Amino acid sequence: MPVHHLPDMTWEEVRALDRTHAVALLPVGAVEAHGPHLPVSTDVIIAGAMAREGARLLAAEGVSSVILPPVWYTAAGFSEDFPGTVGVAAATVTALLCDIARALARQGFTTLAVANVHLDPAHLESLRSAGERMPDAVRWVCPDLTRRRVAERLTEEFRTGACHAGRFEGSVVLAERPELVRTEVAATLPPNPASLSRAIRAGMRTFEDAGGARAYFGWPAEASAEEGRATAETLGRILADAVLEALADGREREGPG
Repeated sequence: MPVHHLPDMTWEEVRALDRTHAVALLPVGAVEAHGPHLPVSTDVIIAGAMAREGARLLAAEGVSSVILPPVWYTAAGFSEDFPGTVGVAAATVTALLCDIARALARQGFTTLAVANVHLDPAHLESLRSAGERMPDAVRWVCPDLTRRRVAERLTEEFRTGACHAGRFEGSVVLAERPELVRTEVAATLPPNPASLSRAIRAGMRTFEDAGGARAYFGWPAEASAEEGRATAETLGRILADAVLEALADGREREGPG
């Protein structure tokens, strides 16, 4: 079963697809600070890997997919005070996702699946809102990594909540775009075990308040490409499983929430 990349296709090639049965995979990330060692494109890089691996696993199950160009800009309030972060209002993201869904529906696509690893609360709320406003013709699939049953499939660092620009994210970027990782800088960074997820639950609103003065949490010096490849595959499996479940159910799936 083929995997298609929409940006590389002509319109006539898209027209020839069985769009009713092809799942549209949309990587969604943020342009935001990820420590002094990772690029501001980190979330989009990881979301792209998640979509690619998800497409590969879906193909093995006989499900065709089309990987869409990523959404780069979203709400990123926790890192907005760091240069390089380019955040937009959550309502803007919700409206954009709904517009994308409507455009896909007009072309006959029936399933839109989001690959997302950006966990800013306002961003997650924008995804929830988009899921609630999807056109009836579109099945919305959006696995939420913050849910316990999903998080348990990921790495130990991820489960601690100290996982922004640490070992979890740094490993995937090392596997996907090693030339963008400032490895000499990463090697000097001490662990920051402050749990970002716990800080969010406590009502904190910035990385600085949460204990991340340099915009990282976790154990960045321990990142490895080997772990990154395994994590990308796990993320892809999470996405593929959510799609397969939604297709089997034959109904709209919930977004994050």
